[in-house]
Amino acid sequence: MIWKRSAVLRFYSVCGLLLQAAASKNKVKGSQGQFPLTQNVTVVEGGTAILTCRVDQNDNTSLQWSNPAQQTLYFDDKKALRDNRIELVRASWHELSISVSDVSLSDEGQYTCSLFTMPVKTSKAYLTVLGVPEKPQISGFSSPVMEGDLMQLTCKTSGSKPAADIRWFKNDKEIKDVKYLKEEDANRKTFTVSSTLDFRVDRSDDGVAVICRVDHESLNATPQVAMQVLEIHYTPSVKIIPSTPFPQEGQPLILTCESKGKPLPEPVLWTKDGGELPDPDRMVVSGRELNILFLNKTDNGTYRCEATNTIGQSSAEYVLIVHDPNALAGQNGPDHALIGGIVAVVVFVTLCSIFLLGRYLARHKGTYLTNEAKGAEDAPDADTAIINAEGSQVNAEEKKEYFI
Repeated sequence: MIWKRSAVLRFYSVCGLLLQAAASKNKVKGSQGQFPLTQNVTVVEGGTAILTCRVDQNDNTSLQWSNPAQQTLYFDDKKALRDNRIELVRASWHELSISVSDVSLSDEGQYTCSLFTMPVKTSKAYLTVLGVPEKPQISGFSSPVMEGDLMQLTCKTSGSKPAADIRWFKNDKEIKDVKYLKEEDANRKTFTVSSTLDFRVDRSDDGVAVICRVDHESLNATPQVAMQVLEIHYTPSVKIIPSTPFPQEGQPLILTCESKGKPLPEPVLWTKDGGELPDPDRMVVSGRELNILFLNKTDNGTYRCEATNTIGQSSAEYVLIVHDPNALAGQNGPDHALIGGIVAVVVFVTLCSIFLLGRYLARHKGTYLTNEAKGAEDAPDADTAIINAEGSQVNAEEKKEYFI
């Protein structure tokens, strides 16, 4: 098989020399301007690469593609290398295009297109093969984790070329403060990259998804991800919620012990004033609820709810004060005494205002005096009064009138 392949290569090499000689005898004036044109190609590992060589002007001169090992792949439309992955796409005097399918990292390198003029002219095309990173894996999580513990998660992926980029997200928010490590794989062509995330957990992290995302140009903008859902154990938190804000004598009351924790505390313990519930017939415990059927004043006191899980214990207290329904009704209804007092003050102020206004008007009331009246003050009879009045007008001031 090796002998046959060598024979084929020698055959095409001889053909190439013969064509070169023929071209040197029959070349036209424009042949010196001929030059093959190629372009570099980038392909993802496992994909298909198309290598194209073009000549704008060609005087029937042959084209040839060679691999990085200088093995002839195609001489015009003649296949020279037995590789089922390599196929002819187009062959003419102006173009020679071939395809390489199922590309591997070993196919990467510099390929040569030769135009058999005299001398031979060549153009290089570099084939870059991208190594696809493997699906990332997250390690370092052991369930469950206790609240307050320091967690260290590591995300790793191999086989990327060039080295992939790793990013961390928590609650859809990127975490920047991480460690990054890049190592060359055994084939010395691809890389293994890893990233480590350190953080201290609390109860808000329970059920949160931590995501490791791998970005690489071979993934066509669709990153690979790995996800780890956190499970955090923590002590209970307790709160007592009454069914009514104003408990009344004779009415029922339900106290609900709202407890949150992981593992979930079950059941809860109810006590009153530091001891057991005094009246089990009226005070019924059902799950997290304390149901007091008929309230009376003896129920006043401090009620305590206690919740416990494997991590710890927590409690809450509620001070019960039973109100008299009549007193509450009086407090909630209108205050008639207050309203009566306000009305009395208004009436009193009104009367005082009227009295003061009357006195003010009385003090400023004036009189209108006629001439006769003015002269009659010291006159013994009417005639004298008139004479006195007329005489007094000479030195009298202007008549004053007061109007109310």
